Amino acid sequence: MFALQVARRYLLSNPSQTLLLIAGVAVGVTVFVFITALIAGLAVRLTEQVTGNGPHVSLEPPTRIARVLAGPDLPVESVALVSTFQRKQIRNWPMIVELLRANPSVSAISAQISGSAVLVKSEAVTSVAIVGVEPQGIDAISEITPKIIEGDGDLGADGILIGVRMAEDLGLSAGQAVLLRTERGVERQLTVKGVFRTGLQSLDGRVAYLSLQSARPLFVLPEGVTNIEVKLKDPENARVMARFLADATGLRATPWQEKNVNLEDALVAQGRTGTMIQAFSLISIIIGVASALVLSAYRRRSEIGIMRAFGVPGGFILWVFLLQGLLIGLIGALIGCATGYGLCLWLEGITNAQGVSVLPIAPGRGGYVAALVLTTLGAVIASILPARSASRVDPLEAIQQ
Repeated sequence: MFALQVARRYLLSNPSQTLLLIAGVAVGVTVFVFITALIAGLAVRLTEQVTGNGPHVSLEPPTRIARVLAGPDLPVESVALVSTFQRKQIRNWPMIVELLRANPSVSAISAQISGSAVLVKSEAVTSVAIVGVEPQGIDAISEITPKIIEGDGDLGADGILIGVRMAEDLGLSAGQAVLLRTERGVERQLTVKGVFRTGLQSLDGRVAYLSLQSARPLFVLPEGVTNIEVKLKDPENARVMARFLADATGLRATPWQEKNVNLEDALVAQGRTGTMIQAFSLISIIIGVASALVLSAYRRRSEIGIMRAFGVPGGFILWVFLLQGLLIGLIGALIGCATGYGLCLWLEGITNAQGVSVLPIAPGRGGYVAALVLTTLGAVIASILPARSASRVDPLEAIQQ
């Protein structure tokens, strides 16, 4: 306690220098928190933009490997391959859906029949990716019905939802009829129930939605589905969930990261950049604290010599300077964390006309515990060199100087 009292007296004896030192530490911690929150927020926003209109995990039938069939009079190199077209499907999909619903980390499920087709309107023809979904789950993966600009989302038995770009290309509007011809050669006349605009070219100009029951005869799938799309509460758990579902169901489970390898590489590089900036912030804090304490030890050589002459051990002097570093680091880190959090909240509140934050910042993910622990530890480490130097002062030499 006496060492703590002496350390406090040393800090308060020159309050302006102490305040500047604490302010420097606080600024470094504020930068640390801001960079951490910005990197985390940018990763969250990019992930939401990529997965907001897509699944986090896709379940599909397992990939079939062709068997090599060699005839009795044929060498192995000359093989006879016999193939018959059979649409891959998930027959036990209701059981898999129930398994997914029982998992607390799953937020949405959509069993689908997906396939290729063409839409024909008079002389206009365009290719389209058909997605057959249960009518009550049309918004499970992508929010479609809130973005309908014409008509409604009631698919019914012969309804179809198309994007605004597709409607413009074919000259269609809600209520008009259009001919759909699937990859299986099945044709059917459907009615455009609604036109949606998501702002994504891949959806607005390429995808159309049918009810699951309407898609079955069109793709000759009376029982199963072609894929099951899954949304998770935390997209970062997609890989773990994909491995679990692949083992539990025997299906091919693909996490969103595997479909967006470039994005993941960019996020990793971005995280490394943030780590480097954080490291430089900590280094600047350590250098500032060390330089100030070295100067303090030099200025107080005579006082240290007098204490040593009275029999105060070197370990006591060592503790005095270590406690100074601890107090400076702890107080500066606390102020910096509070300032950083306030700054992140303020920046998050600056929004554009759509109500979206101008900066993709996440105040709750500023790494406050890490900033507090690392800064305090760094300040203590920075005080080791001046503390050792002060503890080894020769009493006679110091008093003479």
